[in-house]
Amino acid sequence: MNDRSLVQIAFYAALIAALGLLPKVAIPLMGGVPITAQTLGIMLAGVMLGPIRGALAVLLFLFLLALGAPILAGGRGGLGVFVSPSVGFLISWPIGAFVAGFIMNKTPGMSVLPAAAIAAAVGGVGVVYLFGIPGVALMADLPLAKAAIGSAVYIPGDLIKVAITAVVAQTVARGLPRALMSRA
Repeated sequence: MNDRSLVQIAFYAALIAALGLLPKVAIPLMGGVPITAQTLGIMLAGVMLGPIRGALAVLLFLFLLALGAPILAGGRGGLGVFVSPSVGFLISWPIGAFVAGFIMNKTPGMSVLPAAAIAAAVGGVGVVYLFGIPGVALMADLPLAKAAIGSAVYIPGDLIKVAITAVVAQTVARGLPRALMSRA
């Protein structure tokens, strides 16, 4: 791994943390799992950096979080977040970034905008929900079906994040193609 890769990994970890500064929206139905902008960072990390670097950026973020850095939305941090209803979402983040990057990597013939939208939707929404919903059900003592139905409140915002990710990837690919490392 070269210096450029390390800088980009650190940059995307910092971006995910910075997105945590935006106000969270508390959802009492889902065991207190808030709506945050941080999944946008997960989508961008995978789509822009590719599978390995994207996952490493998220793992760096989670490492800093575990050390106690208050970098989750609302200023939360420390090991306690890993035993909260959010744990399934947190665990899913590096996997979601990896999947998003993998899809971008495997769609070189597709234009960037639709490829990034598909990658962000599958990795940043599908994978995140696949782990997040059971995590909420387990930690908030909710039936799985109720946790799944309750997660519908996140879908509109996540679709906006998918669109933002696709537009950012397309814009970067046009202006600075080398920065779209998932396609390099």
